[in-house]
Amino acid sequence: MAETVVWGTGRARAVLATTILGSGMAMLDSTIVNIALPRVGAELGASVAGLQWILDGYLLALASLILVAGSLGDRYGRRRVFTFGVVWFGAASLLCGLAPTTELLVAARVLQGVGGALLTPGSLAILQSVFVRTDRGRAIGAWSGLSGVATAIGPLVGGLLVEAWSWRLAFLVNLPVAAVCVWLARRHVPESRDRELTGHPNIGDSVIGALGLAGITAALVEAPVRGADAVVVTAAAVGTVSLVAFVVRQRRGRDPLVPPTLFANRTFVLANALTFLVYAALGGVMVLMVLQLQVSLRYPPTTAGLASLPITVIMLALSARSGKLAQRIGPRAQLIGGPVLIGVGMLMLRWVEPGAGYWTGVLPGLLVFGVGLAAVVAPVTATVLAAAPDRYAGVASGVNNAVARTGSLVAVAVLPAVAGLTGAQYPDPVALTAGWRTALLVCAAASVVGGLLAIGADNDVLRADPEPAPECHSCGVDAPPPRVRD
Repeated sequence: MAETVVWGTGRARAVLATTILGSGMAMLDSTIVNIALPRVGAELGASVAGLQWILDGYLLALASLILVAGSLGDRYGRRRVFTFGVVWFGAASLLCGLAPTTELLVAARVLQGVGGALLTPGSLAILQSVFVRTDRGRAIGAWSGLSGVATAIGPLVGGLLVEAWSWRLAFLVNLPVAAVCVWLARRHVPESRDRELTGHPNIGDSVIGALGLAGITAALVEAPVRGADAVVVTAAAVGTVSLVAFVVRQRRGRDPLVPPTLFANRTFVLANALTFLVYAALGGVMVLMVLQLQVSLRYPPTTAGLASLPITVIMLALSARSGKLAQRIGPRAQLIGGPVLIGVGMLMLRWVEPGAGYWTGVLPGLLVFGVGLAAVVAPVTATVLAAAPDRYAGVASGVNNAVARTGSLVAVAVLPAVAGLTGAQYPDPVALTAGWRTALLVCAAASVVGGLLAIGADNDVLRADPEPAPECHSCGVDAPPPRVRD
C-alpha cells in the first residue's frame, strides 16, 4: 500500500508544493502565452490561424495524450511519470523560446503539450493516492487554488516578461521552475501505482484519439480561411472516423485506455460534461480578453496582465475553502452556482470596450467571474476523482484533464470564426470589439448550461468512506486508510 500523507505535516506541504509547481508551470505557461500573442504575431508575422495553432498545437497534444499519460502513471508509478513530464516540458520550453518561425514555434508547442500531458494528470493522481481520504478534498482545494493562481497571474507575469525583453521569456522562465520541481519530487513525494495493472499501455488507442482530435481541430481552424476545400474536408473526415473508432475500441477492447465502467457513474459523466462546457467558455474568453485589453483599450502588456489580478486574489483566498466546503456540505450547490456566476461575470465583461474605465468597465465583471471560478474549480475536480474507483485515479484525472483541454481546444478553434474574427482582423479594435461581445454571449451561455447539468450530480460523492477498505487490516486514528494500492 502507498505511504499515506496527513494534512498539516511537513511531508504534506512538500507534496503540495511539488504538484502545484508542476501543474502550475503548465497552467502559467498557457496564460503567459496568451498575453504574449500580439508580440508573437508581430515579430513572426502570424495570422489569426497562426496564433490559433500556437495555442491549439499545445492543447491538441495535451488533450490527445493525457489519457494514456494518466494510465502510464497508474501502471509505472505516478511520481516517475510526473517527474519525466516535468523534464520533458522544460526541454520543450527551451525549444519554444528559441523558435525563429511560426511553424517551428507550433512544432515546439506540440512537444511542450506532450510534456504537459505527462505531468498534469500525475499531479492530481499523486494527491488522490497519497493523502488520507478525509484530507483529499482539502488537498485538492489547495492545489486548485494555488494552481489557479498560476493561471490567473499568467497575464501579469507574461506582461512583465514581454516588456522586460521578449515574448521568448514566456517560455524560458519554465526552465528553473522545472528544475526545482524535479528536486522536490525526488526528495519528498511517495511513489504509488496500481499493482493490478499488467501488460503494456494501450498506445494504439491514444494514437487513434490524437488523430481524431487533430483532424477535427485542423478542419475547424482552417475552414474560415480555406473554405470547404479538399484539405479541410479530408481533415474533418479523418478526424470524425478516428473519433468514432476510438469510442468503439474503448467499448469493445480488452484493455481500453479509458475503462467504460467509469462512465457508468452518472456523477462522473455530469462532472466531466460540466468541465467541458466551463473550460471551453474560460478558454475562449481568456484568449480574447488579453487581445481586447491590448488592442482595443490600448493597455501595454504589463497593464493588461495587472488587469486580471483580482482573479488571482479571489482564487488564492477562496479555492481551498471552497474545496473544504464541498467536502462538508456536498459539491452540488457550488457546481451549479459557480458556472452561473462565471456566466454572469462574462456578460458584465461586455462593458470592456474602447473608452471603458478599469474600475467601472473591467473590474466588476472580473470580480464576479473570479468568485464563480473559485466556487467551482476545486469541487468539480474533487467530484470527478471521488466518483471513480481509487485504482483509476490516474485515468480519472486524465479523463477530466483531457475533457478540460479539449473544451479549450474547441473554443480556440471555433470561437474566432463564430465571433467573426478571421485573417488579420485581430489588430483592428472595431472588428475585435464586435467579436469580443459576441464571444462573451456564447461563452456565458455555455458556462450556465454546464452549471445546470450539475443538478443531477450525487451530492454525497465526497463523503468519506465509513468502513475501512477490505484489503487493509487497521485504521489510522482519524480516518480509514485509502484504497490506493502501492
